[in-house]
Amino acid sequence: MEQNPTLSSLLCFDIYSANLAFGRLYKPLLDPLGLTYPQYLALVLLWERDGQSVSEIGGSLGLESSTLTPLLKRLETAGLLRRLRDNEDERRVRIFLTDQGRDLQTKAAGVAECVAKATGLGADEAVAMQTALIRLRSALETAQTS
Repeated sequence: MEQNPTLSSLLCFDIYSANLAFGRLYKPLLDPLGLTYPQYLALVLLWERDGQSVSEIGGSLGLESSTLTPLLKRLETAGLLRRLRDNEDERRVRIFLTDQGRDLQTKAAGVAECVAKATGLGADEAVAMQTALIRLRSALETAQTS
């Protein structure tokens, strides 16, 4: 007979609490930039490759359009990006950084380094952790569709 789980035995709780800790760590780093963590992630994607569609950004972040659209509108109101209809398919909206949005990348340059340092993980440990988490996420997504 299987015993009831304890909180300390639940991997999902460890991941959940680590996520909360990341949020608490990012907040004072992003507040001076006027960004929330999800906004920062959207900008990171655009700094990697400008002009992505809303659906591409949503797919990368795992966010539904109903969550992502208001986030992008706030970034547009802040003058960090522009939302433009795709010339080839007017149903598609593409997101482009403004000069101010591109300039913010320089101001945010130290954020990832501060967070990486705060984890206490060495480079090899961080890569191993990311690899394990990617594998875990993939397995969970596969289990959802089975």
